[in-house]
Amino acid sequence: MNTVPPVPNTPTDPILAVSAGERLMAKRKEQLFSLDHAMQNPWPWAGGLALITLFSLWHIATNVYLTEPGLWQNAIHFAGFALIAAITTRTFNSDTQPRWSLWLNILFGVAMALSALWIAHAETGLYERTLAQSGQSWQFGPLEWVAGIIVVVGVVELTRRLTGWIIPILVILSLSYILFLGKYMPGAFRSASLPLDDVLFRSLYNDEGMFGIITTISSSNITLFMIFGAFLVVSGASDFVIEISKVVAGRFRGGAAFVAVISSALTGTISGSAIANTASTGVITIPLMKSNGFRPQFAAGVEAASSTGGQLMPPIMGAGAFIMASYTGIPYGTIVAVSVVPALLYFLSVAFIVRIEAMKHHIGTEQVEAIDRQKMMAGLLNFVLPLTIMTYMLVSGRTPSYAAAISIATLIAVSWFTPNKMGPKNLVRALSLGVSTSVMTAILLVAVGLINNAVTTSGLANTFALMIAQWSQGSLLIALALVTLASLVLGMGLPVTAAYIVLSILSAPALAGMLADGLILEQLVAGISDPGVSAMFMLVDPELPARLAAGLSPGDARDLINNMPFDLAVAIRPLLVDPALMTTYLLTAHLIVFWLSQDSNVTPPVCLAAFTAAGIAGSKPMATGVEAWKVAKGLYIVPLMFAYTPMIGAPLPDLLRIGGFALFGIYAFNVLLQRHAEGPLRLWHYPLLLIAMAGAFYPLHWVANIVGAVAVLLIIWNSKRNALKA
Repeated sequence: MNTVPPVPNTPTDPILAVSAGERLMAKRKEQLFSLDHAMQNPWPWAGGLALITLFSLWHIATNVYLTEPGLWQNAIHFAGFALIAAITTRTFNSDTQPRWSLWLNILFGVAMALSALWIAHAETGLYERTLAQSGQSWQFGPLEWVAGIIVVVGVVELTRRLTGWIIPILVILSLSYILFLGKYMPGAFRSASLPLDDVLFRSLYNDEGMFGIITTISSSNITLFMIFGAFLVVSGASDFVIEISKVVAGRFRGGAAFVAVISSALTGTISGSAIANTASTGVITIPLMKSNGFRPQFAAGVEAASSTGGQLMPPIMGAGAFIMASYTGIPYGTIVAVSVVPALLYFLSVAFIVRIEAMKHHIGTEQVEAIDRQKMMAGLLNFVLPLTIMTYMLVSGRTPSYAAAISIATLIAVSWFTPNKMGPKNLVRALSLGVSTSVMTAILLVAVGLINNAVTTSGLANTFALMIAQWSQGSLLIALALVTLASLVLGMGLPVTAAYIVLSILSAPALAGMLADGLILEQLVAGISDPGVSAMFMLVDPELPARLAAGLSPGDARDLINNMPFDLAVAIRPLLVDPALMTTYLLTAHLIVFWLSQDSNVTPPVCLAAFTAAGIAGSKPMATGVEAWKVAKGLYIVPLMFAYTPMIGAPLPDLLRIGGFALFGIYAFNVLLQRHAEGPLRLWHYPLLLIAMAGAFYPLHWVANIVGAVAVLLIIWNSKRNALKA
């Protein structure tokens, strides 16, 4: 039987995750070889490359110059990526594919592309026919039914190929829930069933559906930033990141590990993926760390944790910031601005544990590796100037798509003053690489739109929010623990972007409400004089409004909030909480969910970034996962700070004060975890460490903060003396 070469598995396959780093690097080399090969050969290589390049250029043009309706933009976006995904993924899980399967995939991809375009074309006619029939049901014609079924079934199949079975199963369950399953569910989960034509219309044309808000995020922002990242890679900016990291970290003890931390932080602005970040920088940094004296599993853990932090690093922050801006209505620049200090805290947390490990195992200050100054200078302008312009434009209020397009143009212009000139060949390489790295995200977000539509249509998000409130019994800490557990479970089978979307839909409103309830509790204790607001509490207790003017006891106020009906709580919060403050709470809740959704990269039992790093380091995967989890504990500390300190929305002096003293608390936590500081610890150090953490993390309390900082400095000084005596 004739066969065609297999397409490499994606690095998100948990079964093969141990060698994901090696496969990703091999795949990248294969992609670049294929591009070079295509430039020297006629059709089909050159023809396919030309189509991909034009598709990439269209993404730039549609966000800067063209004015297609949103549905058309999203339909074209999906049509192109569906065709690419169908042709470049495997139909069956076998090493070789029959020749006919390639032609079947081409036919499959063309059918999906044409169906998506037909759906956009048919919208006006659908509305006209439905209005003519008095709107009794959606008047889909035979072609609309066929096209709709093809795109729904097709996106489920492509998502299965690209990410595994979890998302397809969730999509099928979501559609079944609003079609027929909801009426059989118990209690609050019961939902009315909808006719098939209504479900199809909502799935295709609703703002929450396949070609709605979530897909707009992909077509308008994410793909453009992926293309920008590809331009940075092709122009040599990624080489600059590694070389400058060596310069900065080479003089510190365990400098190779600091190279990993710095380079992964900077590379996070390029790759948009923790696994890709681990694979691209890890092949350099992990051997450096091992040669510097670090244990293999620790070296791999540092790389995995640092690469995960790359998704938290402004200005790009993976895909999460775009989705967050769309869901909350908060400007992208605001999200980026409030994320700078938390991201620095995370990377300094990783740096602290690197320092402690170096001191604990007597790792010296040997030069990490010779610095290639030619590479550093070649990539300097290509990295610094475009990113500087992008950051300025984002913070100044320009749209992300416009900022990305201008940054790409800047990079092309600047490259002609460097050895890595972006001529026609490199332009094609960058445009093609940008599209190829966007395939999974583009298909995934269209599929998640089906889940989003079902959750919104059925009201399941409110049910889940109520469930969190009931299970936590008003305790924000318990609610955070529930969200953390849910993020870990979801992250075992979903990419972190999908995990964040699902979690944010289900839990962010509940967390925002609980954050607001803390302020409402204070008002109930102080007393509410507004008779209009007090009257709303009559639904809870007719005699309650009279008591509210004098104020309730803290216990009674807490019981009132915990026992308040969910619908009433939603109605009362806007009356008692300033709208700007409520927006801050919503942003805080989304940031908490976004940070916690990253933990599946580094938390066993399924931690793909850690497994990728383990494959490069040659260490045991699960031991590496445990090490990565220890190194990345900032993923849990910082969200707690979001919840219990005014870090989000605080004035700059207060923000710097909270973050500055938090560094002492984070260092103390690392010392406690590693049982070592600048030297070995004594027994009396341990209670002092607990006091130091409590004082350092206490928000905006000078006495407690100073006591915590002094306690940490005392431990550092005394442990260093112990090391000198040893």
